[in-house]
Amino acid sequence: MCKKLFVTVGLCSILGGQFLFAADDAKIQEACEAKKGNFIYADGECIEFYKADGDKEGALNIIVHGNWPEGTNTLGRYAPFADSIAMATDTITVAVALPGYSKSSSNKLKSLIKGAKDKPLAATKEYIKFLEELVVALKNKYDATTVTYIGHSAGAMMGATLSGKNPDLIQNIALAGGRYNVHEISKDKTLISATDVINNMNKDMKMVLTYGGKDTISPAKVTTDFYNLAKSKGLKVKLVEVKNGEHVDLDMSDESVKAIVNMTEK
Repeated sequence: MCKKLFVTVGLCSILGGQFLFAADDAKIQEACEAKKGNFIYADGECIEFYKADGDKEGALNIIVHGNWPEGTNTLGRYAPFADSIAMATDTITVAVALPGYSKSSSNKLKSLIKGAKDKPLAATKEYIKFLEELVVALKNKYDATTVTYIGHSAGAMMGATLSGKNPDLIQNIALAGGRYNVHEISKDKTLISATDVINNMNKDMKMVLTYGGKDTISPAKVTTDFYNLAKSKGLKVKLVEVKNGEHVDLDMSDESVKAIVNMTEK
């Protein structure tokens, strides 16, 4: 009798906790949708984004940044880039501020920099789930059938993984200065990256991988190794070198932008 009572109480506690979380999320979503400016709700977070207009119907470009000090106004850096990509592709282009950056919340997720050394947050299943919900929300908001994902550093890392986790979500993907095999730098078996899901990636998705010749954070070999693996799997992948490119702003280099434009035109 006591055992049954204990199990029942425990189950009620769990269900009650889930109900409270759901109620909290509903409040966060309601408050997020009521905010002035460009905000969108995704997996418990209220995400600020910058939107540059374009006329191409059914298409959407999504720009995702990498690690920066917590609180950095990443949209201040990426708004001009979004404007340039939108103009070059004539496509609505959205630059997002991940949790803890610009005016985006960090209700559940820490800013990327907090896990940069000990446990790369961009390689956690929690962050990939959040990114998936964010891309889905943006895709639905702008009624897009073709999504071009543009990611830098940790943003590239997450995007590559997401393209394997949900193969039909992203049609074009441009990745610069990413890390595609987290197991080379971490023994944490709970982490996930592109090499773990590469067999699930859509063979029709177009992929551009950009590396910088002077990038010390994501050395050239990291990208070229993944390029060779992707090519061996039959993926539509192109390798772009920025000879004197360093890690910062590698995604904004002329070579990268040209490759993005070419990818979206064909």
